[in-house]
Amino acid sequence: MTEVKAQFKYLRGSAQKMRRAVNLVRGKRIEEALGILRMVPNKAARIVEKLIKSAQANAKHNNKLDEKNLVVKSIFADTATIIKRMRPRARGRAFPIKKRLSHITVFVGPKEASSGTKG
Repeated sequence: MTEVKAQFKYLRGSAQKMRRAVNLVRGKRIEEALGILRMVPNKAARIVEKLIKSAQANAKHNNKLDEKNLVVKSIFADTATIIKRMRPRARGRAFPIKKRLSHITVFVGPKEASSGTKG
């Protein structure tokens, strides 16, 4: 059983916002996942959609897997470094601005055939 990985690192956007799109497609077939993400109207959905297409292309070209039989095995969004900036405020003060980054990783693989025997 081979799993193919695709990553997007140092993505501008918080991991919390990315997880909204990521949680929608975990465990789904590739075609179904892409269909769901096309209907979600936010930036994270566009990024996750591109990443799943990249993983699908990696599976097809690098590992010679059938792209019709692929499933999103696991997908997760982790926090990355935080870019820290300062915003000038009244009377010489400064307020911090935290520009959050994230890493998204997806593993796709062929759908497992369910065996009818138990034990």
